[in-house]
Amino acid sequence: MDILFIDLMGKPLWMWLTFVAVVLLLLALDLGVLHKDSREIGIKESFALSAFYIALGLAFGGWLWFQSGQQAGLEYLTGFIVEKSLAMDNIFVIAMIFGYFSIPRAYQHRVLLWGILGVIVLRGIMIAAGATIVDNYSWVLYLFAAFLIITGIKMLLTADQQYDVASNPVLKFLRRKLPVTDSLRNESFVVREADPATGKMKTLITPLFLALIMVELADVIFAVDSIPAIFAITTDPYIVYTSNIFAILGLRALYFALSALIHRFAYLKYALSVVLIFIGSKIFLADMLGLAKIPPVVSLSVTLGILAAGIMGSLWATRNAASDAETKG
Repeated sequence: MDILFIDLMGKPLWMWLTFVAVVLLLLALDLGVLHKDSREIGIKESFALSAFYIALGLAFGGWLWFQSGQQAGLEYLTGFIVEKSLAMDNIFVIAMIFGYFSIPRAYQHRVLLWGILGVIVLRGIMIAAGATIVDNYSWVLYLFAAFLIITGIKMLLTADQQYDVASNPVLKFLRRKLPVTDSLRNESFVVREADPATGKMKTLITPLFLALIMVELADVIFAVDSIPAIFAITTDPYIVYTSNIFAILGLRALYFALSALIHRFAYLKYALSVVLIFIGSKIFLADMLGLAKIPPVVSLSVTLGILAAGIMGSLWATRNAASDAETKG
């Protein structure tokens, strides 16, 4: 059994296997039991599942705190909250993608499912590469920090702009190069149909597949922000990866819970911008104060304060819109 205690990126192998086992169990439960059939997920069920995934992510942080100490626990919780918050911003973009392709809610879960599976693999590759780079070139953290500050400022200045799906160059390229059906074919990504001109069978992709590609592309863009953010909080690969994945696992449920309430989070993007600026700035601030790093409890407290202000401010500012919607309902 000594193999279970082999060091793998700073943690014994059994800790990695425990995490992988939990993730596989959750995916099996989600795919094989809860959502094995295509159907629309209701708001009530979505909130219940979101609460379950959040509670599980926090519980894992508690276990990590017990196993590896207070600092590891606080760093995980900070990373989990930041990644979960950035995932909420990703939800806005996903909603626009589904709206552009007119994807019914009953088929959206299929796109999100494959999107999340792709994210788990993609984030693993990006985090492993990032950990290797940071381990060999610690000064890269300052580049990450500067990138986060610039990204936060850019997001702050463009927070009121909508994501334009139609003008995306990748989508334009795919439409030019790939044969696409003129409408959905139920929940199929790829179909075989006869060419009206020749009568020969040919392989076509559907708008559902284009939506999947755009969702994956959106995550790549968000990963470019979120992965430097978590490395600015901690360089422990185990904490970086587990906090990322636990934040993403509930993204599908969170999407269905919040997609109808997007208009209520008017100031969330501004709050996320400030969070990115803060996380990037604290590396330089620690140097100015002569500290190895800003204490994790300070990072967690400031992050929670900024996000809480953004969410509460959004809900207060849009309270009249919510009342009008209830009245019309």
